[in-house]
Amino acid sequence: MSAAVRRPGALTAGALAVAAGAEFLHLAPAAVRLPPLRRTLARRTAGHGTAPGHVALTFDDGPDPRSTPYVLDALDELGARATFFLLGAMLERAPALGRELVLRGHEVAVHGWHHRRQWYPAPVRDLRELRRAAEAVTGLCGARPLWYRPPYGVLTAGPALAARRLGLRSVLWTAWGRDWTAEATGASVYATARPGLTGGATLLLHDSDCTSAPGSWRATLAALPLIAAHCRTRRLTLGPLRDHRVPPPAGRNRPV
Repeated sequence: MSAAVRRPGALTAGALAVAAGAEFLHLAPAAVRLPPLRRTLARRTAGHGTAPGHVALTFDDGPDPRSTPYVLDALDELGARATFFLLGAMLERAPALGRELVLRGHEVAVHGWHHRRQWYPAPVRDLRELRRAAEAVTGLCGARPLWYRPPYGVLTAGPALAARRLGLRSVLWTAWGRDWTAEATGASVYATARPGLTGGATLLLHDSDCTSAPGSWRATLAALPLIAAHCRTRRLTLGPLRDHRVPPPAGRNRPV
């Protein structure tokens, strides 16, 4: 078949290459999840801090009226503060709980509007949804967010660039407790997190089961005293990302 008589809708090799290139550029930032690259980029994206003896305690997927209040009470008892990465859709349903997070001394951050992977390029949608989530956090919680963490930790180009435009620092984590599974217990969450609980670590936990196994937040709750005790014996301080001294990225974030 000659070039002049191609099937309708057929793509040329050049068009396929352009499409593949665009998809590669979109997905390239997600490579920071791979262990070798995460070690290399830790100080910029994975959340490794430089504050001596500080462990950043972070929670994803809230606020959830069924579980977040229990987490807040536990943190009060432990004398610990944390950074909560909020979903806009969850915050919209529980705005009073968002304000309570701030009143209790915690830091609020952005986890997106919905909890879904951004595999395919959609820069206009990415900016619109992230702006909506950031504005919800600012307006409903009464505090301007500084941080963005993508759902599932998949940081693709669209959300990464949108976060940069909105003045948000993208940050992942260096340790987790796998507290989202149906098999998780307080002991298992602690055992999984323990090797990564060193100075400069950023710990990922969840204060909601909205995208996890039903009731899995109870394992998180049970693990908190174990994690706090571990940190105390090693003279580590649990606190929010704002106290973590995460090194700045290559360029400055400028909200527009």
